[in-house]
Amino acid sequence: MAMNERKTIDLEQGWEFMQKGITKLKNILEGLPEPQFSSEDYMMLYTTIYNMCTQKPPHDYSQQLYDKYRESFEEYITSTVLPSLREKHDEFMLRELVKRWTNHKIMVRWLSRFFHYLDRYFIARRSLPPLNEVGLTCFRDLVYQELKPKVRGAVISLIDQEREGEQIDRALLKNVLDIFVEIGMGQMDHYENDFETDMLKDTAAYYSRKASNWILEDSCPDYMLKAEECLKREKDRVSNYLHSSSEPKLLEKVQHELLSVYATQLLEKEHSGCHALLRDDKVDDLSRMFRLFSKIPRGLDPVSQIFKQHVTAEGTALVKQAEDAASNKKAEKKDVVGLQEQVFVRKVIELHDKYIAYVNECFQNHTLFHKALKEAFEIFCNKGVAGSSSAELLATFCDNILKKGGSEKLSDEAIEETLEKVVKLLAYISDKDLFAEFYRKKLARRLLFDKSANDDHERCILTKLKQQCGGQFTSKMDGMVTDLTLAKDNQVGFEEYLRNNPQANPGIDLTVTVLTTGFWPSYKTFDLNLPPEMVKCVELFREFYQTKTKHRKLTWMYSLGTCNIIGKFEPKTIELIVTTYQASALLLFNTSDRLSYSEIMTQLNLTDDDVVRLLHSLSCAKYRILNKEPNTKTISPTDYFEFNAKFTDKMRRIKIPLPPVDEKKKVIEDVDKDRRYAIDASIVRIMKSRKVLGHQQLVMECVEQLGRMFKPDFKAIKKRIEDLITRDYLERDKDNPNLFRQSNPPKLKRVSPPLTNPSGYREPSRAGLINRAGIAEAKAGPENLMVLDEPSNWSSRVH
Repeated sequence: MAMNERKTIDLEQGWEFMQKGITKLKNILEGLPEPQFSSEDYMMLYTTIYNMCTQKPPHDYSQQLYDKYRESFEEYITSTVLPSLREKHDEFMLRELVKRWTNHKIMVRWLSRFFHYLDRYFIARRSLPPLNEVGLTCFRDLVYQELKPKVRGAVISLIDQEREGEQIDRALLKNVLDIFVEIGMGQMDHYENDFETDMLKDTAAYYSRKASNWILEDSCPDYMLKAEECLKREKDRVSNYLHSSSEPKLLEKVQHELLSVYATQLLEKEHSGCHALLRDDKVDDLSRMFRLFSKIPRGLDPVSQIFKQHVTAEGTALVKQAEDAASNKKAEKKDVVGLQEQVFVRKVIELHDKYIAYVNECFQNHTLFHKALKEAFEIFCNKGVAGSSSAELLATFCDNILKKGGSEKLSDEAIEETLEKVVKLLAYISDKDLFAEFYRKKLARRLLFDKSANDDHERCILTKLKQQCGGQFTSKMDGMVTDLTLAKDNQVGFEEYLRNNPQANPGIDLTVTVLTTGFWPSYKTFDLNLPPEMVKCVELFREFYQTKTKHRKLTWMYSLGTCNIIGKFEPKTIELIVTTYQASALLLFNTSDRLSYSEIMTQLNLTDDDVVRLLHSLSCAKYRILNKEPNTKTISPTDYFEFNAKFTDKMRRIKIPLPPVDEKKKVIEDVDKDRRYAIDASIVRIMKSRKVLGHQQLVMECVEQLGRMFKPDFKAIKKRIEDLITRDYLERDKDNPNLFRQSNPPKLKRVSPPLTNPSGYREPSRAGLINRAGIAEAKAGPENLMVLDEPSNWSSRVH
């Protein structure tokens, strides 16, 4: 059965039917009483379009319907939408706009459904814009383009009202701004160009006005509170109605006007700026300052500079305070000066604690502030106090903590914590090698004279130093601590040897410490003529040591020995604690009643300096064990000495000190010598790898290589270069005197000795010895003889 042919619909008849549907839709949108579209209504309208588009040419009205679709919107907008918008202003106009835009989108959605067949086939074939886009474009071209200046002005005006504290309809603003976004149909250019640019200009102008008043009226903390509050509110504005893409731009404008423009004025406000906040410990305000200035380009630079200046000033004030205190006390006892220096180190530690907390908390651990703190501490930590370098002060401070009876009375935890802080301070000291040498000298005294309070603490600080400065820094010190442990085992062996050979026992308690050459600081050695009792002790220990090893040479160091001797005086017997030199001098009076200066010097085989020191300690100082003729306060080569039998003291046991030798000069000389070797080694290393190098580059590379241990002086480097040229390690370029070449001498000798012993290698030992004994018959006899060997510093001997 053949199908009836479909009846052709002509354009006017079809469009008339469509217009009824469109009018009904408009009435519904205008709120007039109209029944809703039923499925049948919708199907009839859709089918009509379908039929009109699928009729055979010339009755295919697709193009005409596509045009009429657009005309429907244009007619509705011109007749109804625009007039209703033109008569309204400000907020009322905005409300109307939102309502009209909402209705327009509904109309586009419905009409696009009715004309859906066009979308599916016609526009695809002709590459025309889809219906949805055509509908929105009508609104954009006719409504949006005309009203956008008024809309933008109204929105910005409402934003400014809100900034001034008025309540506004945020939901309305959100809906209006959504129009700017949606009208771009996936692009942000309408929102940005037609609204955002002007809004940002207005924001800048608004905050510029505010800031110019606040900067005059408010203190720095008050100003920052306002600035932080403004930024918070602007962020809130974005989350409530502005598009999220505006946030960085908006905040940048606010930050620029409130902070960048007035940064210098704000930070340098006389009574409330950054200096004042640091001075008054305003941690909350400083934290706020960091938060705000971290947001602006290079904003933290001036803050960190002020922080550096402040810390430098505080540290420099501590140096001056310590200098003044030291010079005031100079006239009094010397140890009081030392105490002042200890107080200075303690105060520097407290200052560091305080400002490292600022860096971590207020300044959120920012590298710029770590750098500022480091640079500030480097400035005043390298100044030194009262003629003592910071390296020496730190070493003395550690000594005070670590030795028995030091001035610092601290718990174990506090000691560990303080040592940790000292090691951190060491990072700021440029002469780390000088610290190492001072520390080593003091460590040697603590270890050798049993003055160390706690072995664990000694090891603890060495571990911390190793972490901070590397293994080579502490290798000698580690060796010293190990030596003492081995020496205890050695002493046990010696006592066992004496028990097994009672006939050899010298009748003197003897303690000997064997040390390894190379680990310990260097001391002067003399061939002191020991009294026979002590010679016997030395020989006995040598015999014992031969049983342990045949390949090591013992060198005895008498300069560090101590003895306990019994002095039988007429009033009472007193035990005297003296050095080996003093004991040797006193024992001469067991066989002679009266001796001249030159006789004592000859019999002991000592230098003038040492004889003067020891005779002064025995005849002119606090305890006068010897009477001197003439009875003056100074020792001269024409003096005569006698044993003072009438000497007495309220104590039964007294220590007779030798006048201290200034070791500082010796330490500095040793370090200078080591530095020369280090510079030589560095130059040779650099030239070995670079072959040819300019003077300036060689100096800079040398400074960089050695900078971790000390700051090499440019003149010193120049001098070492000249020396190496004369020794054929490098040569000047013939054409350019500022250019050096590595030269190859026939046989390279070692320029720099290793700073540590090669692994497993022990140099021949020297020994130290302490002995105890009493010779009752003698007027004075050794009761505690200590003879200590101190190996000389390897690096200063090898060349």
